[in-house]
Amino acid sequence: MSAEEGNGSANGSALRRLVGLLREQGGLMATLVAADAPEDLFSNNAPGPAQTAAAGPRTRHDRDEYELLMETIYEGYLLHYGAGRVIAPAEADLGLLAGDRLYALGLARLVTLGDTEAVAELADTITLSALAQAANEPELARAVWEAGARAVGWGSSDAHANAKRLAFARAPEAIEAMRTSAAGVPASP
Repeated sequence: MSAEEGNGSANGSALRRLVGLLREQGGLMATLVAADAPEDLFSNNAPGPAQTAAAGPRTRHDRDEYELLMETIYEGYLLHYGAGRVIAPAEADLGLLAGDRLYALGLARLVTLGDTEAVAELADTITLSALAQAANEPELARAVWEAGARAVGWGSSDAHANAKRLAFARAPEAIEAMRTSAAGVPASP
C-alpha cells in the first residue's frame, strides 16, 4: 500500500502544518522558518517517510499526528546532513541546533501518543542514518529512513530486525536488506 492509498495526504500538507506549528510556538525556531519556501514544496505529492509511516495500520488511529511528527523528525535529520525544506538557518551550527530541536519536538509528540515501539524504531533510524551518513553512504541512509518509516506504520518484522543488525555491523548487504524491509517483502531464507 502506498502512502497515498493509506491516508490521501500529500507531503506538502504535513510540511504546511509543520510551518504552522513552528510559527505558532514562536521563539527562535519560528524565526528560522524559510520565508520564501517554494510553493512547489507544498504541492509535492511524492510520499516521503512521514506519509509512509502515516499510511500503516499501526498509525491509523491518528494519521495526521503521525504524519506531522514524522515530518518534524525528518526535517531535523535533513538539517543535520544538508539543508532542511522549511527551516533555513543562517549558519551550519544553528542548523544542527534546529535539527536537534526538531528531533526532540517530534519525539515528544510521539511519546505523548504512548507509542514506545515507534520511539525505539525512530531512535534506531536516527542512529543508523547517522552512521550511514558518517560512512558517506547516503543511499543506505535513505533506505534506513524508508525502512524505519515502514516499521513505524506497519510494525517491525524479522526482516527489518535483520536489516538493522546488518547496518549496525556495516555489512555490504545492509542496503539491500533495508530496501527489502522498506518494501515489506519477507526476507528469503
